[in-house]
Amino acid sequence: MTSQVSSEAGEALLGEQRSAPAEARNGAEKEVRRLDRVIIRFAGDSGDGMQLTGDRFTSETASFGNDLSTLPNFPAEIRAPAGTLPGVSSFQLHFADHDILTPGDAPNVLVAMNPAALKANIADVPRGGEIIVNTDEFAKRAMAKVGYAQSPLEDGSLDGYRVHPVPLTTLTIEALKEFGLSRKEAERSKNMFALGLLSWMYHRPTEGTEAFLRSKFAKKPQIAEANVAAFRAGWNFGETTEDFAVSYEVAPATRAFPTGTYRNISGNLALSYGLIAAAKQAELPLYLGSYPITPASDILHELSRHKNFGVRTFQAEDEIAGIGAALGAAFGGSLAVTTTSGPGVALKSETIGLAVSLELPLLIVDIQRGGPSTGLPTKTEQADLLQAMYGRNGEAPVPVVAPKTPADCFDAALEAARIALAYRTPVFLLSDGYLANGSEPWRIPEVADLPDLRTPFATGPNHTQADGTEVFWPYKRDPETLARPWAVPGTPGLEHRIGGIEKQDGTGNISYDPANHEFMVRTRQAKIDGIDVPDIETDDPDGARTLVLGWGSTYGPITAAVRRIRREGGHIAQAHLRHLNPFPKNLGEVLKRYEKVVIPEMNLGQLATLVRAEFLVDARSHTQVNGMPFKAEQLAAALKEAIDA
Repeated sequence: MTSQVSSEAGEALLGEQRSAPAEARNGAEKEVRRLDRVIIRFAGDSGDGMQLTGDRFTSETASFGNDLSTLPNFPAEIRAPAGTLPGVSSFQLHFADHDILTPGDAPNVLVAMNPAALKANIADVPRGGEIIVNTDEFAKRAMAKVGYAQSPLEDGSLDGYRVHPVPLTTLTIEALKEFGLSRKEAERSKNMFALGLLSWMYHRPTEGTEAFLRSKFAKKPQIAEANVAAFRAGWNFGETTEDFAVSYEVAPATRAFPTGTYRNISGNLALSYGLIAAAKQAELPLYLGSYPITPASDILHELSRHKNFGVRTFQAEDEIAGIGAALGAAFGGSLAVTTTSGPGVALKSETIGLAVSLELPLLIVDIQRGGPSTGLPTKTEQADLLQAMYGRNGEAPVPVVAPKTPADCFDAALEAARIALAYRTPVFLLSDGYLANGSEPWRIPEVADLPDLRTPFATGPNHTQADGTEVFWPYKRDPETLARPWAVPGTPGLEHRIGGIEKQDGTGNISYDPANHEFMVRTRQAKIDGIDVPDIETDDPDGARTLVLGWGSTYGPITAAVRRIRREGGHIAQAHLRHLNPFPKNLGEVLKRYEKVVIPEMNLGQLATLVRAEFLVDARSHTQVNGMPFKAEQLAAALKEAIDA
């Protein structure tokens, strides 16, 4: 969905509420409360369609013009055990009438489709929050499965919350009687009933969802109309029942959005579009050699849809074949990409080293997840930084780029492609599960504003020998970038050797000479060290003594925490790294301005280790490895402690 927004700015106070009456369709008067922001979490079994429900609510919220941020959270199993705590799937959406940066620390509203969903999420709901419970699922057996000795709806444990008991399953089945569906088929639409109810509660548009359902089930029109009917029934239930006497409005965002066309976008989708845009700006075909792996598979799925843009995708039999094919495509003159997660990087490491030796442009997209080994496939982590830096044999330096938000994945892909093409090197693009699956509004860029990434191929001999003969030297370097020429196979006169055995400087002949090897190792390192990257910018309006330095997806929680500290009168500076190898050339000077440097990471301190080693700065780590992004409130408390220490 896309929407137009103006450049007018404004920021509301968190938690502001105003009330006004509104006429319901049936003529009864219901109260409408206007809020500046809301956090909603849908939770149920992994088969209850919570991700679809959250996606649809998010799409309508984006089309309405709210700023938003999402956090899908689901089991690794395709169909986890029904009714169990490990089988709970949830989708959290934070939307507001002002600039927001995170999916929110705690939901204001929890929709619990069964006892497991309630038990798994109730600890996150603050007292006074609203809980909508599907009472049909609270049978003794279902409650016993998750440890409820008696119903939490009756034992007083929910007295501190505003609980709305709704028989979602019964109401859905009743609404779909005319469709002649079996009970099991009708039950599957209860998520659409819940979506309709929440759409009424928060005045979300409905046309887009109905069109989506008819499109999704176009080959099964009866199922499509049943889902539309369930969606409408949920809306009507909210409008007519006495239990929901209040609905809520959250106005479109009024922050300083640049004027343009916006759409809601996830990190993996933005990254896919960024790769396509990079190939078009480079005037090269895009080739993806990949093996499916969570949470990177969506990039393969998306790119496979865009053959009309010159995209070729290859789903290989394993990770090694995927990167091997991609490296072959790079040799053949394509913008080559391989996508994976941490376990796949381990398998690709030998071929990445080969790409370093061949000095060919190749993008290695690592969507990080919890590890080690299989670890937490559907949870997020930032623990592959040192793997990207050093996870190869020999001295094999590789540039590393990291996006900071879902929408920023588009720009990060363009930047990674720029470096790979200009310097003829493999480049790591480090996203993670939080960015990959999360979403936010994205301003669709003008094509004229995209960078020119065209890189000329070698067209003829580039060296004159002592006897006057002109020959092609594959390792004769550009004096500024140290990049070797990119010669497409089959170009007359440009025959040359490639392979993993060390090459002689200039000629590219196989060489076992110790002095030549040292020269080539140092030259490859110098090429990476000399990559032109922008200086790091510091946000420090008050001359703070403490700097919080982040990278990747910690940007949102760090920025939200910094805002909290400043609202309370604290002084703290913030800087965020996109380029992790090489570091921005002014980073050392920036770090030395501050008495304290705090680095929050979703690992055990990997960037902090690099910063300490490189700049001899006593950087303090604040780490978390629980598979979830930082919460702004907890991070703000840790930063305050560092400031006061």
